[in-house]
Amino acid sequence: KGILSFLSAPLVGALSDVWGRKSWLLVTVFCTCIPIPLLKLSPWWYFGVFSISGIFSVTFSVVFAYVADITDENDRTAAYGMVTATFFASFIVSPALGSYIAETYGDISVVLLSTAIAALDVLFILSCVPESLPTRPKSWGAPITWEQADPFNSLRSGVADHHILQLGLIVLLSYLPEAAQYSCLFLYLQQVIKFSPDDVATFIAVIGVLSVTFLSLILAFPYSALIPLL
Repeated sequence: KGILSFLSAPLVGALSDVWGRKSWLLVTVFCTCIPIPLLKLSPWWYFGVFSISGIFSVTFSVVFAYVADITDENDRTAAYGMVTATFFASFIVSPALGSYIAETYGDISVVLLSTAIAALDVLFILSCVPESLPTRPKSWGAPITWEQADPFNSLRSGVADHHILQLGLIVLLSYLPEAAQYSCLFLYLQQVIKFSPDDVATFIAVIGVLSVTFLSLILAFPYSALIPLL
């Protein structure tokens, strides 16, 4: 799934420049949520569709482009922080709520509720989210070139720019151990520390609270106000 997301991200970004952010925000959210109801219908179908859905699992890329369209440079950092904070806010509610519903009403209720929330999200985008490019750019509807869709072209551009290369290495070296940690965290908590499912949900909620607090308070300061302190 990660490989497919890497390969498709430049293409989805280019298409959102051509056809607008809203339409591709809708596509990425819809395709990311498609596997949810398959959790109880067919494990193999879920595995297959979940893997393929990686092609459109680049919602954050479209969201950040949307934010860049509707904010000026001074407010953009705070807006990015707010968007990321809402992502971590889901960690506060989802695990505890899912654990409670699963114990009280069964696993199928969790899947049904998740599917309903995903459908509501799609409807919200359709009915309430405006297009961030109200004035159609000159490239509206233009064909996409291979240079725009080539993920390795972005890598070559990043390597050529010293500052982008540094940032890319920082992100890569940060997420490599973090991804490994996430892949075994829940098993470690339950098997080694002997956390119960409720304890795991509470632990994740605490992480979510800390993340939201940091992103909301620290990144809310304008970048211009932080420059004298650096």
